[in-house]
Amino acid sequence: MSKPSVKPSRPFFSSGPCAKRPGWSLSALDQALLGRSHRAPEGRARLKEVITRSKNVLGIPADWRVAVVPASDTGAVEMVLWALAGGERGMDVLSFESFSGTWAQDLRDVLKIEDLRVHEAPYGQLPDLSAVDWSRDVVLTWNGTTSGVRIPNADAIPAEHEGLVICDATSAAFAMDLPWDRLDVVTWSWQKALGGEAAHGMLAISPRAAARLAEASPRPLPKIFRLANKKGLMEAVFEGDTINTPSMLCVEDALDGLRWAENVGGLEALKARSQASLAVVDEWVEKTDWVSFLAELPETRSCTSICLKISAPWFEALSPEAQGKAVKRLTGLVAQEGAGYDLASYRDAPAGLRIWGGATVNAEDIQALLPWLDWAYECTREEFSA
Repeated sequence: MSKPSVKPSRPFFSSGPCAKRPGWSLSALDQALLGRSHRAPEGRARLKEVITRSKNVLGIPADWRVAVVPASDTGAVEMVLWALAGGERGMDVLSFESFSGTWAQDLRDVLKIEDLRVHEAPYGQLPDLSAVDWSRDVVLTWNGTTSGVRIPNADAIPAEHEGLVICDATSAAFAMDLPWDRLDVVTWSWQKALGGEAAHGMLAISPRAAARLAEASPRPLPKIFRLANKKGLMEAVFEGDTINTPSMLCVEDALDGLRWAENVGGLEALKARSQASLAVVDEWVEKTDWVSFLAELPETRSCTSICLKISAPWFEALSPEAQGKAVKRLTGLVAQEGAGYDLASYRDAPAGLRIWGGATVNAEDIQALLPWLDWAYECTREEFSA
């Protein structure tokens, strides 16, 4: 099979940090507040602008509080789990890929929550959502970054529920609808759908969650996890103060992504861009006999972290170790040609491919990538199926 003649103009398909927005250059950071304190009025104003623009683009209700927090989405989720888990209610947690599995493991093995129920499913599937007890606190991941499986819609969550619904939305925010009226805590990071830089997380909490967080934590908390003190909730954190020192260069980049999101048409346009990427891959999978979606049900397929498995008999007959080597060879060939980078599945996931289709990726670049995957597959098949 001959090499394709056309390459993606932006061959960046990493699932984090993700592709910068179209047209991005270093000049976008020219106005960054460098050499200044984040606590100065100007620095605080920039951080507050990130909060305000995020609320506006995502459609977060006015009575919710939003904060910039340390350690990306991971930090945002952990600070909530450490503050709330083991308190007044038991917890249900959904575990169906790497990061949701980490939350379950932390609750069970690190925090040692006694009243904990883990609803598990293998890669490619969702747990039985009807088995969740919504009178308890529930921890869920809206979109599995490492499995390409997402919660299909809001119907699984009752409009009225006694417990708090804690949602890791890091690869869903700015690309999918989030039912704010049915969630209580939502986390994400800058590095995903808007192509920002890593290390900074975002935390959004409903009034019900704010009331719970203002109460005494069931355990001592390190400084970077504290959202409350003896006086109650630390309101300044939700007005542009931060728990520790942020990168003002990253803040400027986050603002650039948010302004771009507004300029292209807001959330509806961002969702449409991601759906266009998924549609391109879906059409290719339909006519390609060696690859299929990892997500088994069409309604659960992610439009951001598009995860694929190699379903050819020769590949499935390989040992897991050999499968990993074959994927490394396939993706390495594409990268070597400059036609696509960071295309292998997550290290804990089944060996396969993962194509980021978030809003900053152009669907035509994914269209140009796919013939290169076909070419690299044929090269790999000849080498590994002998």
